[in-house]
Amino acid sequence: MAPVYSQSLAASMGVTVPKFGLDCVPNGGKIISVTTFQLTEEHRQFRDVLRNFAEAKIAPRAAEVDREAKFSWENFKDCVAMELPALGQPAAYGGAGADYVTQAIMAEELARVCASTSLMMLISKLGTIPIIYWGSDFLKQKYLPRVASGQAQASYALSEADAGSDVAAMKTTAVRDGDYYVLNGTKYWITNAGISDTYTVFAKTDPSAGHRGISAFVVEAEWGVKVTKLEEKLGIKGSPTGEILLENVRVPKENLIGEEGQGFYIAMGTLDRSRPTIGAQAVGIAQGALDYAVGYMRERKAFGHPIADFQGLQFMVADMSAKIEAARGLVYRACSLVDNDPEGDLSRIGASAKMFASDVAMSVTVDALQLLGGYGYTKDFPLERMMRDAKITQIYEGTNQVQRIVIAKRVIG
Repeated sequence: MAPVYSQSLAASMGVTVPKFGLDCVPNGGKIISVTTFQLTEEHRQFRDVLRNFAEAKIAPRAAEVDREAKFSWENFKDCVAMELPALGQPAAYGGAGADYVTQAIMAEELARVCASTSLMMLISKLGTIPIIYWGSDFLKQKYLPRVASGQAQASYALSEADAGSDVAAMKTTAVRDGDYYVLNGTKYWITNAGISDTYTVFAKTDPSAGHRGISAFVVEAEWGVKVTKLEEKLGIKGSPTGEILLENVRVPKENLIGEEGQGFYIAMGTLDRSRPTIGAQAVGIAQGALDYAVGYMRERKAFGHPIADFQGLQFMVADMSAKIEAARGLVYRACSLVDNDPEGDLSRIGASAKMFASDVAMSVTVDALQLLGGYGYTKDFPLERMMRDAKITQIYEGTNQVQRIVIAKRVIG
């Protein structure tokens, strides 16, 4: 948030809880809770500010960020100047204490113009969620203020080459040695690899106990985290993704998050809280694609008329808009449950939001490219970039097939 804006908004964001309406409908002896969500005036004001910022500062660099496939420190510095890293951090530790819907709005508005920059903000929040919810006050005091101020960035190191969705198959180990744990192993698909100052690493403290033997640690990069490979990716090229190697890395026992053996539950709880904002990122990509395509349709003429006059194309636009609106509503509901989940619906609704919104992003970007015809297929226009960026939202933080498993288990029981 810009300082001039944060004076009126940041304070309220720290205490504002989105308003809910709850109607209970009987259904075969069961009660179905129907939760509705409405943006507050503060949310709408924040969206306006973020959209102006993103269009003025981030959008002009988006094509270059994609072309050069490098982390944009210019974009990061601009986001820090707007106090965006502080948004999702607790007020007690230097953050703004914003609710999750506000954080979703940030992710959406940045992704609308540059998905890489959106991920730049989301990854440090992902890396600190375990500290915020399960970390000691020592860890919170040591690491959260630095992330909130933009002095540091954080990554999340859960996946391995043969242990993505199957977390229990991880091979990274953490062995207690006096006042330290000694970590050995390799983590894959690490967002912000080589950029982040800390890595939230999951490792087995008891290899014989399966998922119950996993623990979580805050590991500082300077303690010996080595980046051994950076991936060449289809999309979101401005956010580095790589492999990190931990070779006899000594981590103070105080950097254990929670207790030994809680790592799996911390990892799953973290993803429950972060998946809705990936849905927000997907909504932003889709909205950006639709907005650009509609602007093009108004200007492009065929047979003596703007192509926006043609009903067949209008129907495509209507379908795209309806899908985005449905996805946005589901994402906002999921985000509101992170702040207030009295019925334990977050896992199901969060998975639904991430799955549905990312499928919508892929569908909408493909159709938006189609509306531009041959121009959409070239790098002179942003639709091919948006389509490439959309794809990863169906994959990371749990593939959409995994999301369907999560949803089905909670529906069927």
